[in-house]
Amino acid sequence: MQENMPSQAQELICINVDKVFDWIVKEMSFDISPTGPIAFPGVTATTDLTGAVVTCKVVPATTNPIVILNRENRQFSIDGSTVCLQNLTIQKNFILTIVVCLPNGTMFTSSNIPVSRCEQVTLCAPKGTDVEILFTDLDCFVCTTGTLTAGAGTITFSALTITVSVCQSIQSTFPVTVEFLATFCEPRAELPFACPGVVRPQQCPAIFPAVG
Repeated sequence: MQENMPSQAQELICINVDKVFDWIVKEMSFDISPTGPIAFPGVTATTDLTGAVVTCKVVPATTNPIVILNRENRQFSIDGSTVCLQNLTIQKNFILTIVVCLPNGTMFTSSNIPVSRCEQVTLCAPKGTDVEILFTDLDCFVCTTGTLTAGAGTITFSALTITVSVCQSIQSTFPVTVEFLATFCEPRAELPFACPGVVRPQQCPAIFPAVG
């Protein structure tokens, strides 16, 4: 028998995977201040907004949440070596909604408000690689509202400021085919099962029944 041959449980295989060229985790926060009337279905000009509590919700846009606007090569000196990295201009698109809750429990939710913000990051992301962004945390809070004025299907805020905070995992990737010696998995044994015995609640003999 030839030596150094893999056992029957192993095989040299090729699989398609995404190679990670670079990976960073970055925080980002920004303020937005919508002006003018904001559409709120169900609100009328006679709606009393006194004492209303204003909150917000933010999610990634369903269409083109991430757009790479520019990819520029730049030279950097790292540990004495010159390295070519890419300066990326990334546009992130979100959908913001504002929720107004009246003291009597009535809630009004605004129509979707598109929000876009751009930032620059430096990665090893040469032309041809994909840039993937995973939002590990995405939240918002209302900083100021000013005076609320109801209209026909709208609410106008005299001084609305909303802060959006983002925690993001940014990777540059490229699909590759890799070869390696793999050991095939075997099914695990079935877990034993038995009916539980009778369980009685713990008593409190210190207080009941009374002693003496």
